[in-house]
Amino acid sequence: MPVKRSTLLLWIIGCGGAFVFFISLCLLAMAAYFSDDTPSFSFASNEVAVLDLEGVIDDSKDFIDLLKEYGNRSGVRSVVIRINSPGGAVAASQEIYQAIKKFRADSKKKVVVSMASVAASGGYYVACGADKIFANPGTITGSIGVIAEWYNYGDLLRWAKVQDVVVKTGAFKDAGSPTRPLTDEEKAYFQALIGNMYGQFVSTVVRCRNMKEDDVRKLADGRVFTGQEAKANGLIDELGSYQDAIAAAAKMADIKGSPKVVTPAKKSISILDLLLGRGGASALSLSSDRSESHIRFEYLWR
Repeated sequence: MPVKRSTLLLWIIGCGGAFVFFISLCLLAMAAYFSDDTPSFSFASNEVAVLDLEGVIDDSKDFIDLLKEYGNRSGVRSVVIRINSPGGAVAASQEIYQAIKKFRADSKKKVVVSMASVAASGGYYVACGADKIFANPGTITGSIGVIAEWYNYGDLLRWAKVQDVVVKTGAFKDAGSPTRPLTDEEKAYFQALIGNMYGQFVSTVVRCRNMKEDDVRKLADGRVFTGQEAKANGLIDELGSYQDAIAAAAKMADIKGSPKVVTPAKKSISILDLLLGRGGASALSLSSDRSESHIRFEYLWR
């Protein structure tokens, strides 16, 4: 009898352990499937991934992480980036552009940009990283240039009899202070900064669009263009819709027949998110709280 009981106990423990292991695997699979920033699992090899780049570009991390995920997926043969953005921070726009170039080099996968209503300034900068750019005839694009802006509330402080006190180590340490006008030296200093950033933008367009610098500078005065005008000036490759861009991405990846279009998994919203006011957050959010400085250097269409 003791031997039978021991055998039965071992059998129960073994079955229980197997059951727990099976449930754990199921939970892990579900967690991966519903992850906020992980593409859904698939055995298909004819996939075209679509990533949205929407709104003012203030941060790049989430977008870059997701782009990297698709680079590691063998089933994804090419990527379409749907841009609907007026641009944003200089560095964030440059980081996404560089990430697209690196994605193409490392994964050998094609990237096609589909411009929606607006893909201007930093949005256009990002588009320059793709293999091919599509825009609708009425898309607003271009706006090649840099803007720096902030508010000066010095008069308000003086009206309220509030005095601004500054102790600094150098002449330019508080350049751009919102409590006083710029000096002539500070104006020249900031103009040199944005001039350098402007040169970086122009160089990127020259290199990626295979254009002459003089031709780019004639277009790079902050003006926006319709998609039709952009095509005539060499800023984009094709006039076409979102579906046209998907078809082109599939063809460039040698996908036969209709491709399977995959998009990032929707972010699940918990009760805690709603209670904390995070219900509108997105896994591909490009906006930060702009808390770093009152001065912003941006590739942004106003």
